[in-house]
Amino acid sequence: MNRTKGDEEEYWNSSKFKAFTFDDEDDELSQLKESKRAVNSLRDFVDDDDDDELERVSWSGEPVGSISWSIKETAGHSGSSHEGREQLKSRNSFSYTQLPKPTSTYSLSSFFKGRTRPGSFQSLSDALSDTPAKSYAPELGRPKGEYRDYSNDWSPSDTVRRLRKGKICSLERFRSLQDKLQLLEEAVSMHDGNVITAVLIFLKRTLSKEILFRELEVRQIALRHLIHFLKEIGDQKLLIDLFRFLDRTEELVLSHYQEHLNIQDPEKRKEFLKTCISLPFSAEDSAHIQDHYTLLERQIIIEANDRHLELAGQTEIFRKHPRKASILNMPLVTTLFYSCFYHYAEAEGTFSSPINLKKTFKIPDKQYVLTALAARAKLRAWHDVDALFTTKILQEYVNLVEDVDTKLNLATKFKCHDVVIDTCRDLKDRQQLLAYRSKVDKGSAEEEKIDAILSSSQIRWKN
Repeated sequence: MNRTKGDEEEYWNSSKFKAFTFDDEDDELSQLKESKRAVNSLRDFVDDDDDDELERVSWSGEPVGSISWSIKETAGHSGSSHEGREQLKSRNSFSYTQLPKPTSTYSLSSFFKGRTRPGSFQSLSDALSDTPAKSYAPELGRPKGEYRDYSNDWSPSDTVRRLRKGKICSLERFRSLQDKLQLLEEAVSMHDGNVITAVLIFLKRTLSKEILFRELEVRQIALRHLIHFLKEIGDQKLLIDLFRFLDRTEELVLSHYQEHLNIQDPEKRKEFLKTCISLPFSAEDSAHIQDHYTLLERQIIIEANDRHLELAGQTEIFRKHPRKASILNMPLVTTLFYSCFYHYAEAEGTFSSPINLKKTFKIPDKQYVLTALAARAKLRAWHDVDALFTTKILQEYVNLVEDVDTKLNLATKFKCHDVVIDTCRDLKDRQQLLAYRSKVDKGSAEEEKIDAILSSSQIRWKN
């Protein structure tokens, strides 16, 4: 078919086939290659290769990422990567079928710049797809039944039941006092101490002390749980305030006394215990507080003196057997053992004398003998052990003597004081008992025993 040159150009320009030209700026293959170059430039963000210093340019010779390149990229018609690959395939097979333009406004160049349209960001996968971008958010797999735990729509009874099962439930939605008290009532009705304590911790944090104490005063079960909880965590201040509000004097002073456990300095602890002596304790507790104060006072004196002797290095017992621990804040029996170990032969007038400790704190004879035996045996002081055993055994055997005069003579000779005192009491011999009183140590347990017998109105003395 014969065509003129103008007709032939019109045919090619109007045909669905398009001739290949190198200078066509709108050619989609050029755009594809520019886009490919832009994608390759993404390596600048993730790779630390040696080619970081190379400048990347588009096929038109403009640096990728420059202002002019960005304007052309934004103004041009962008194609999807999928369509680009199809067109490239057609190009290699020498087929120049014109593909339809996509309606999507997303392009690799716009992704490279970080935005697809004003106010929105797009991912690389969405930019390469031929469909509009979609936002996908991963959703954690969680049972549907647990969604309500976080929506705060549980009733007090439901909340308590879930707490009992060990599930997490927020209590913050219960803001009014009525809701909080209803929650506490439900917890108490469940008879679960852990749930009650959990609710009480929430109330303790969200209510004032006055309101909390007032409401718990009429709820004794919850009150006992709170007292136990405060004792466990050692919140003595709040516990004292609670006992003061409830007017529980004895528990108040006992809680105040327990604060000495938090005082580490011995002198400060001693002064604190001194203030506790005047508190309204029961008679038995008052005696205990007094003994505690006296014992700590003695321990401070003994500790200071023994530390000095140990550092001086002039005392044999401390050179051979260095102390492994301080005597401060030790129990009475431990203090007695310490005294029997390091100060067994000291005179009664010293604070560290075992006999002094025995009389001051009224330690029973059996307890004293057992402790002294343990201390002297550890030192291998067998002569002291023999003496302790001899005294104890002699008393047992002298008591078995039937003749009274012989018994008294033996008991007096071997200083079996209890045997002499008991025998004179049984004989109702007041004069002999008074005479023996002058032979025992002043202020000793034996002297106190004799005085108690002499002042008894139940004994009819024969002289």
